[in-house]
Amino acid sequence: MGFLLCNWVDGFEDLNVTEHQFLDGYAFSTPPLMVGLTLIAGAASTGAVCLDGTLPGYHLHRGYGSGANSWLIHLEGGGWCNTIRTCVFQQKTHHGSSTHMEKLIPFTGILSNRAEENPDFYNWNRVKIRYCDGASFSGDSQNEAKKLYFRGQRIWLAAMKDLMSKGMHYANQALLSGCSAGGLAATLHCDEFRELFPRTTRVKCLSDAGLFLDVIDVSGGRALRHMFGGVVRLQQVGKMLPQACTSRLDPTLCFFPQHLIPLTKTPLFLLNAAYDSWQVTPILNSFNSVTNLIR
Repeated sequence: MGFLLCNWVDGFEDLNVTEHQFLDGYAFSTPPLMVGLTLIAGAASTGAVCLDGTLPGYHLHRGYGSGANSWLIHLEGGGWCNTIRTCVFQQKTHHGSSTHMEKLIPFTGILSNRAEENPDFYNWNRVKIRYCDGASFSGDSQNEAKKLYFRGQRIWLAAMKDLMSKGMHYANQALLSGCSAGGLAATLHCDEFRELFPRTTRVKCLSDAGLFLDVIDVSGGRALRHMFGGVVRLQQVGKMLPQACTSRLDPTLCFFPQHLIPLTKTPLFLLNAAYDSWQVTPILNSFNSVTNLIR
C-alpha cells in the first residue's frame, strides 16, 4: 500500500511529461492534472539553494470551495547522497538541480484534483516541494572545492516562508506528507510544521514509506547506519536534528525515524509496505547494495 501510493505520487519524475506517450502508457481514463514548477525567487538571498546552487521550487495547485483554507504539503523523495562523489552525480539530476527538474508534473494520488481518486484532499491547496538537497531537507553546509551546497534545512524554511505568504498562514487545517526520503523529512519537520500555525489550526503529518530502520543486516553490519552516517556528517545534519535526541544519542541514530517518532508531539501517521523492496535489498545484501541503489 505504501509502495503503491508513494510511487503513484512520485513515480513519474524521470519521464518527459510533454510527451503524449507518457499519458498513453499509464492508461488514464482522463489525463491527470499537470501543474507547473514555481521557483522560490527569494531563496538565494538566504542561501537556500539546490546541490548545484540553483533555486529550489515547488508545484502548487490552489484549493477551492470547502478546501480553500486547507493545505497539503508533500515533500518529494529520491534517496540521499552520502559522499562527495554521489553528491556530485546527484547535482546533475532533477534531485540536485532545478535546471533538470520537470517544468510540468502530473498531480495524482494524494495530490489529485479528482474527487473519486482523492476524496479527502482533491479541493485542498496541494503542494509538492521538489527535493534537491540529498539529505531529506535537513542539511546545512557546503563543499567549496566541488561547489556543492547542502542546504536542505534552508530550502525547507524558504519554501515554508513562501507558501505562508501565499495564504498558508490562514489555513484552518494542514497536512505535511512525504514519500521515501520525503517521508523521513515529514517526520523530521513535523513539529516544526506545527509551530508555523496558530494553535487553532489542525495540523497533522503523514510519512509514506519513510520508516527506515536501523537494523543488523545479514553480514552482521549496519548498512543503513553506515550510509546515513555519511549523510549526517557530510551535510552537517546533526545540528538540525532535535536536541532532545542528539543530547542522548549519536546524531546518526537521530536521523532514524525510530528515535524521532517518540519525541514527536504532532499527530504523525505512518504508512509503510510490509515488504519494502528498497529496505529489504540492503538488509539482505548489505552495504554494497545500498551504494548501488543511491548511485
